[in-house]
Amino acid sequence: MNWNNKRYHNLDYELKKVFGEKTIKLSINGGFTCPNRDGTVGERGCIFCSEKGSGDFAGNADSSISKQIDEQIDYLSKKWKSESYIAYFQSYTNTYDTVQNLEKKYLEALSCKNIKGLAIATRPDCINDEVARLLSELSKKTYLWLELGLQTIHESTAKDIRRGYSLNVFDEAVELLNKYNIKTVVHLILGLPKESKEQMLESIKYIADKKIWGVKLHLLHVLKNTDLERLYQETNFKILSQEEYVNLICDCIELLPEDIVIHRITGDGKRSELVSPLWSLNKKQVLNDIDSELLRRSTYQGSRI
Repeated sequence: MNWNNKRYHNLDYELKKVFGEKTIKLSINGGFTCPNRDGTVGERGCIFCSEKGSGDFAGNADSSISKQIDEQIDYLSKKWKSESYIAYFQSYTNTYDTVQNLEKKYLEALSCKNIKGLAIATRPDCINDEVARLLSELSKKTYLWLELGLQTIHESTAKDIRRGYSLNVFDEAVELLNKYNIKTVVHLILGLPKESKEQMLESIKYIADKKIWGVKLHLLHVLKNTDLERLYQETNFKILSQEEYVNLICDCIELLPEDIVIHRITGDGKRSELVSPLWSLNKKQVLNDIDSELLRRSTYQGSRI
């Protein structure tokens, strides 16, 4: 199989197929919070989440969405030349507000020049029928997908990381989003404390059987000033080596159906904030090693289904 010279169905391939050119995501901070931070579910968030709500590369919430988009385009245009952008609402929980406020912010992003679509990161417990209907209406006008932070299917791990909702909440959210034909992307974290390789692959198999459009596979990053960092300092829990991670990712790729778009196969840890694993900073080498391992195995996405 070949997706832009890759052995997995990658997002770059998918967006070039849709828009005819490289399409760049712009990370936006919509000024939202999270029920796992404001006291509704919890006050300290998930143990791995940074102070910026996993939006360490996003814009400044004090700036308007339009200004953030302009600044991101100006910055990223030095690296890539493109006239096609996706506004990515990344920081915190981006459906956690009134529908009126959500619509206002989404439409502001879509009003900006060369914005071809929306990507919206959220939690399964922040999806309801009213939100789904809004997303459905927008998806009829623009290219839109929604990202759900699942991380793991295992309830014991979910409790340890303070995820704040049970697996059935995720299942119900996916069912609702499918009812409204909304493209859904699921986030999983590989290398969570106490999880075995078998458990991680069980999470992969579980979502592979769901009607989802895409997946993001994250390497666990220990970031400064998080509860995960404190746990790491206290217990020195095992961090995956580069070789272990590459082999695990290839196993995951082989178990995912060919039609699922793989949005990410490693994480982007901010150099100034990353405690471990430091090897992940060489993202290009990690991606090359994954390509090489798939080639060595003579396998590709879906080959073990």
